[in-house]
Amino acid sequence: MNLNKISLVILVCILSLAVLSPAMAKKTQKFPEVTVDGLELVKQSKSGVVYAKPGASLATYKQVKLLAPAVAFKKNWERDQRHSNSITAKRLSPKDIDKIKTTLATEFNIVFTKTLEEAGYELTDEIAEDVMIIRPAIINLDVNAPNAGSNSRDRVYVDSAGEMTLYLELYDSATSDLIVKAMSRKADNAFGGFYTWANSSTNKIAAEKILSGWAKILVNALNESKSIRPAE
Repeated sequence: MNLNKISLVILVCILSLAVLSPAMAKKTQKFPEVTVDGLELVKQSKSGVVYAKPGASLATYKQVKLLAPAVAFKKNWERDQRHSNSITAKRLSPKDIDKIKTTLATEFNIVFTKTLEEAGYELTDEIAEDVMIIRPAIINLDVNAPNAGSNSRDRVYVDSAGEMTLYLELYDSATSDLIVKAMSRKADNAFGGFYTWANSSTNKIAAEKILSGWAKILVNALNESKSIRPAE
């Protein structure tokens, strides 16, 4: 195997650890071997998929330009919420829905920035040969108890705060080349199968846990790639 490709495989292997519980795992979707932009399928599982540019390496990047994440709900999420038995969900307004997306995007930036900086990576807005651009998106967001704030007298009990999928693209800032694209689906299972009262605080904690896990995956991949030395 090309040693440059090993650093990308590390990212793949770590991403594979973000596995869903057996009850929530779905049949693995078949993905093409090569994307239209020339990236090759490196790994796929029930929880995610990773494509990488042949021969690319993550080892040369010391700085990161982190773009603001786009956030999109699961298809028909709003309609399903309004048809649910939850009183708080039926009260959802467009402003409430927008606030959920904005809050999650902000939390993403806080968590990823903190994790990257603590690992020694400098965040920048500049373009340079050692700068990697991270373009994230959170898709298929499914919040089980939206707007169930602590001030509400209507309590909602759930066995999971919900789930979301991270779609990540890594670019070389100097060349604009797409190096890696990855997708990882993660569900909250903090309640261990038991039904618990959900509120804005528990939703925030669940989101932070998932985001922190993804941020550590990225940092571990970057660190591991720097420990690999080409063969003499």
